[in-house]
Amino acid sequence: MWASSITAYFHYLGFMLAFAALTVESFNLKKEMTLNEAKKVAFADLVYGIAATLIVITGVLRVLYFGKGTDYYLNNPFFYAKMGIFILVSLLSLYPTFTFILWFKNLQNGKAPCLESSKLNRLSWLIKGELICFTFLPLFAAIMARIS
Repeated sequence: MWASSITAYFHYLGFMLAFAALTVESFNLKKEMTLNEAKKVAFADLVYGIAATLIVITGVLRVLYFGKGTDYYLNNPFFYAKMGIFILVSLLSLYPTFTFILWFKNLQNGKAPCLESSKLNRLSWLIKGELICFTFLPLFAAIMARIS
């Protein structure tokens, strides 16, 4: 029972951390950021990556060992909807993550990035898209848990 509870806890914690990290990114991303704001965005993206990894690991553990059994999940259409949304969010996050990784050298040298309007808009829309998609995951989880 403890292992199942701890795994579920870390699964939910990963979701909350990922959502919070994306929110930090969204609020701090602007055309002309201070060095501190740019570091917040880069750190938030690192937290997001760790949280997403935590979600995947604990999700696999829950499906294989602590949930209702693999047959239950693999025969539930809302499980596939959740997985599809999570994959979509992961794909949406690639461009922002690669962008923030490219900032690393400048951040180390004390230089904040200056974003062109088109790049800022693209990053903002992608991050907002991730946030919107993330809001559907608990809905599908709740529906999935109530379908027998």
